[in-house]
Amino acid sequence: MSTLPLTEAFGVYLTEERRFSPYTARCYGADLRQHIEHLIAEHGIEIDEPAERAALENRTASNGANNGTNNGSAKPTLTKLICEADADQIRKYLLFLDEQNYSAATVARKIATLRSFYKWAERRGFAVTNPMTLIRTPRQNKRLPKAITVEQVEQLLAAPSDTDVLGRRDRAMLETLYSTGLRVSELVDLNVGDLDIETESLRVRGKGKKERMVPMGRHAIHAINRYLELLHQDARYAAAMGSASPTTPLFVNKHGKRLSSRSVRRKLDKYLRSVGLDPSISPHTLRHSFATHLLDNGADLRSVQELLGHQSLSTTQVYTHLTAQRLRDSYRNAHPRAEAS
Repeated sequence: MSTLPLTEAFGVYLTEERRFSPYTARCYGADLRQHIEHLIAEHGIEIDEPAERAALENRTASNGANNGTNNGSAKPTLTKLICEADADQIRKYLLFLDEQNYSAATVARKIATLRSFYKWAERRGFAVTNPMTLIRTPRQNKRLPKAITVEQVEQLLAAPSDTDVLGRRDRAMLETLYSTGLRVSELVDLNVGDLDIETESLRVRGKGKKERMVPMGRHAIHAINRYLELLHQDARYAAAMGSASPTTPLFVNKHGKRLSSRSVRRKLDKYLRSVGLDPSISPHTLRHSFATHLLDNGADLRSVQELLGHQSLSTTQVYTHLTAQRLRDSYRNAHPRAEAS
């Protein structure tokens, strides 16, 4: 399906006004396209005809809000179908998702996309009403975030080599993830100028481009310093990176370019295999472990919320359930009368 001006405008809104990352905006776009394709299939629009497609796009671009007329066409325009979809049509789409065996979490995400889209469309005058006000998000079983033990963290952090630039970089990345609780997207977005050795902190650009200062542990600072020391001594990287500046990427690949999130995951997988840890552990697991270990050791919830960059305290509260579960497990395993005989 070709991109409609309406969906393009929504994409611009997500990236420029909501400050969504390109990845998140693409996910929203894919969810919205699926909804539109379902409407097209339901109403029999032949989108393979270039002339019809152009007419639909021109109508959207020129008319803005749909005035409810078909301009003489025997079939409704695509804009009309999208912007005048009612709650019953949305429910048909949700039924389709259920028949496709999508998980409850995936359905909830797709509903969130439609809530955002129709709220935006109503505000801009493209849609007269918002059908999502009549749609409930299905209840989901709350999944506790996965965390690993301190001993497993230590085992993982000791895995990278200390004798070459890439090994030291990997050690510094893993130390930073666990020391600060950063998202992997925040980690790869770090620049040299974001590191403040004096205050032992990092300036982090989180979701919505919001900045926060995050303290770092001594082990992470030491690992970064050792990585940068060897990096600057290696002529290959110095030539690729040019003269260092505050906007120079902190973590670079073998070509001296900014490291990608996918590369961080590949490096982590490599070290998980080398030390025999669960291969399902992800960079986000280190973020969960950071929060869990802080709360286990007495940190207050508001502080952990700020460190993680959560907008809502309820997002952080899931970790209290995890620490409570760990306490219950410890009690059952240790107390002689915890379990019935």
